[in-house]
Amino acid sequence: MNKHILVVDDDTLMRRSLSLSLEQAGYRTSAAATAEAALAIVRQEPPDLLLLDIGLPGMDGLEALKKLHQTHHIPVIFVTARRRELDAILALELGGDDYITKPFNTDLLLAHIKAVLRRSSESGAAPTVPEPIQVGDLLIDPAAHTVEQNGRFLSFTAKEFQLLHTLALEAGHVVSVDNLVSRVWGAEFAGEPQVVYVHIRWLREKLEENPSHPQRIVTVRGIGYKLVPQ
Repeated sequence: MNKHILVVDDDTLMRRSLSLSLEQAGYRTSAAATAEAALAIVRQEPPDLLLLDIGLPGMDGLEALKKLHQTHHIPVIFVTARRRELDAILALELGGDDYITKPFNTDLLLAHIKAVLRRSSESGAAPTVPEPIQVGDLLIDPAAHTVEQNGRFLSFTAKEFQLLHTLALEAGHVVSVDNLVSRVWGAEFAGEPQVVYVHIRWLREKLEENPSHPQRIVTVRGIGYKLVPQ
């Protein structure tokens, strides 16, 4: 399977161009605009490497790295506009694996990525296995890719499962449509909310007693969707 790289940058154009360049180079990508969204993606499906901006809204990249290393051992390359030597030293001392400043040459970035992934592979670090999640009567196991409801296994497509798992990670809280697009489909689907609407309908048909009056996957108008434990 192609290596999975998570791009974390609050600049939409940068996220899209980086994701496109990485996909053209043969990598699989996810994208996030904030550190908080990135950590949620890591909980859902730990990537093989993070490209992490330092100057993010809310939690910055350095704080995100500290939180990441509390639970996961994933290599991180900082990609940032900041040029101060202190930032570079801090990033590496906190456990970052590499550091590259904007603007940069894409071939140079790809060379950095290959080197970091090679070092990570040679170190023999064990991959992180995501834990099963219990939401009411649903047991969602991302490692086994199964959903169990009261002892009965349900069948989902890959995207349906990813969407349900993403909602389960935030159970009881609203997840915006844009957030769902980014975490499940990636940067290339930005601005295409219809993929979420269609898959939500399919999920409801499999999970709701009455899909026309959903109680489990609830619409929060103007924002997104919420998975409610039953």
